[in-house]
Amino acid sequence: MGPWLLIAAAVAPQAAEQAVATAPAPVAAAERGVIAYPPSFFAEAKPISAYDMVLRVPGFTFEKGVVVRGLAGGGGNVLIDGQPPNSKNDGLDETLKRIPAASVERIELIRGGAPGIDMEGRTILANVVRKQTTGFRGAITPYLFVIYDGKVIPGVRVEGQWRWAGGRSAEFSQNVGGGVMPNGDGGVGSRFRYNADGSVRLASRVEGYGYGVRINTTAGYETPLFGGRARVNGALIVNPGSVELYDHYTSAKGLEYEFDTNKKVQLELGGRFNRALSDRVALETTVFQQFSNLKTDVHFEAPGLTRDFNLDRQSTESTGRVQFRLRGPTGVTVETGVEGAFNHLDSVTDLTVNGRAIAVPAANVTVEELRGEVFARGTWQPTSKLTLEGGLRQEASRVTSDGDVVLRKSLHFLKPRAALTWTPDSLSQVRLRVEREVGQLNFDDFVASPNVASTGTVVSGNPDLTPQQAWVYEAAYERRFWGAAAVLLTIRHYDITDTVDRGPARNSAGVIIRDPVTGQAAADRPDNIGAGTKDEIQASLTVPLGRFGIRDAQLKLQSTWRDTEVVDPITAKKREISAQHPIDWEGHYTQDLPQLNATWGVDVIGGYRERLFRLAEIETKKYSTWVVLFGEYKPRPDLSIRLELNGVTWRNSRRIREVYLGPRNLGRLDYTDYRSSEFRGAANIRVRKTLG
Repeated sequence: MGPWLLIAAAVAPQAAEQAVATAPAPVAAAERGVIAYPPSFFAEAKPISAYDMVLRVPGFTFEKGVVVRGLAGGGGNVLIDGQPPNSKNDGLDETLKRIPAASVERIELIRGGAPGIDMEGRTILANVVRKQTTGFRGAITPYLFVIYDGKVIPGVRVEGQWRWAGGRSAEFSQNVGGGVMPNGDGGVGSRFRYNADGSVRLASRVEGYGYGVRINTTAGYETPLFGGRARVNGALIVNPGSVELYDHYTSAKGLEYEFDTNKKVQLELGGRFNRALSDRVALETTVFQQFSNLKTDVHFEAPGLTRDFNLDRQSTESTGRVQFRLRGPTGVTVETGVEGAFNHLDSVTDLTVNGRAIAVPAANVTVEELRGEVFARGTWQPTSKLTLEGGLRQEASRVTSDGDVVLRKSLHFLKPRAALTWTPDSLSQVRLRVEREVGQLNFDDFVASPNVASTGTVVSGNPDLTPQQAWVYEAAYERRFWGAAAVLLTIRHYDITDTVDRGPARNSAGVIIRDPVTGQAAADRPDNIGAGTKDEIQASLTVPLGRFGIRDAQLKLQSTWRDTEVVDPITAKKREISAQHPIDWEGHYTQDLPQLNATWGVDVIGGYRERLFRLAEIETKKYSTWVVLFGEYKPRPDLSIRLELNGVTWRNSRRIREVYLGPRNLGRLDYTDYRSSEFRGAANIRVRKTLG
């Protein structure tokens, strides 16, 4: 799939010279670098929500983002009315699904930047522009998961949006439901453990069951205030889940059993205020508060062995930002501001083996992070074909830890950015970017890993991490053809400093913690292991298939190839960076059937591999390709019925653990453990009735 896309990227521009439009053309927006897609562009598909529309934008691949601390760097690649949602745990996809398609004025594709838009390090974004019409719109959506093993899990979502004269609006959503995920913990299969000489040490039959419940309540209110606009929003998310694993020995008598429970509660509150101070100056202030509590219990049993791991983690985040946007001479926009954040973590960890308490490094810690940032960025469009963007951020933070690890440290990072966008004609665009990116400290790395219960491998926490930094060099070429087709090729190179990976656990004095009997390192932890590199080639292709005789159909393909390198702190040899996928790919086919008021399609998520390097173990996870077949029938404008078959081909997941006697550099392989399981799919039935 990946090489095919690279070939398509090369040949598509030539094919475009003889292209004939086969789909409604988008409308060019006033801003350079922006393509606007009106509702008529999506009419054949009869979309239900803004999410359905975003997925069909040519040359755009939706990314929901990741949860990070602070207001920048983790959001997805879709804006709503020119701004990112002021929410983290309420997913961007869920936010877009709550915006009715009838409320959308247009979808803007922002390529390379536009005046007044913070690209947050990206070179392409989508912007959902909503209509300002008054009234009520709502929906009720009952749904049902039917699992391959016969279990039935119901759910329902209720939502409403109100808009009144004078610019006031409100929204509310309640989602209660459950389901399973086709990950490595679910399904049936087998496990074999081989000695170093290849002989079988253990064989077993594996059964895995994983279930979860999501109770998600969101609300928001927006109103004119003090000559500007103010918005407040909140979310309460309760997300309990459990995993149960059975290993029935077939080569001997015995059973391994593991039961994991996670109870996560999150509360978030956000606010934003915008006001134009003059014709050229605008003010924006944003505040965000989050509370989170996670309780994890892992119970593991094997012949003659019992392990129990308990984690209770409470964290809070308080963040605020003030920024000014200045419109200078024609084609010039400048933004400047300041952001501050305070984060607090309390983590308590317990591990017992056969009823005896075991010490885990950095098990009980209290960590606080105080971080501030000042920034300035500007956009200049000297000609209709050229856009230049430059920015500079200065970040300073102080991290303190008490408990098992006592430390005080201060960090400072300068983060420059420069980007150039060249649009030689209406169909082509070249984008270049150079930027110093600084990652965030992940609070999950500060606490011990629950894997210790099932594997016996101690992975301690490490509050003494330094954020990973990288100089990023990016070049992208985009070509549009056949009216609604697009091909995009992006190449990136990362020069990484302070790579965050795995290293030997150390005490508060920085000395490696060693086994008192063998003298070897006793545990590992997340650590900064030095310089590294990462290279990426990403290609995407969107093609309407009408010219091939398939009416009202669209094909979207995307592939990313990666090559990473770092020096292993255990063996002192070069290897890939942990948890990086060498290749990711996916394909999406949709076809509208207007005469039947229906849409059908296939989503194919390619298989991938990831590898984790630990002190005395190399763990490899492999997942096969995942296929989803769906159909949606819309008998009336206010009613839709959707059926999804998740896992048309069963998804196989394999976990391979190469476990050593002592650190890996000694080369003493103890055993290799192969576990293979299959998740045999589920059906999802959804009925959506719109109101208003």
